[in-house]
Amino acid sequence: MGCLPIPVLFVLGVLLGSLLGGDRGALWGAGIGLLLGLGLAGAFVALVRRRR
Repeated sequence: MGCLPIPVLFVLGVLLGSLLGGDRGALWGAGIGLLLGLGLAGAFVALVRRRR
């Protein structure tokens, strides 16, 4: 689970952005998906570390 959301959300962002906004939408979707993936991975790591 740790870093799996990063590429998954990146690809989903590209696909959704491409459908909604063409090339520019794909770039925005990729950026938003990447940030969401990094945020979720960071939150997961923080939760695992706090649990110990």
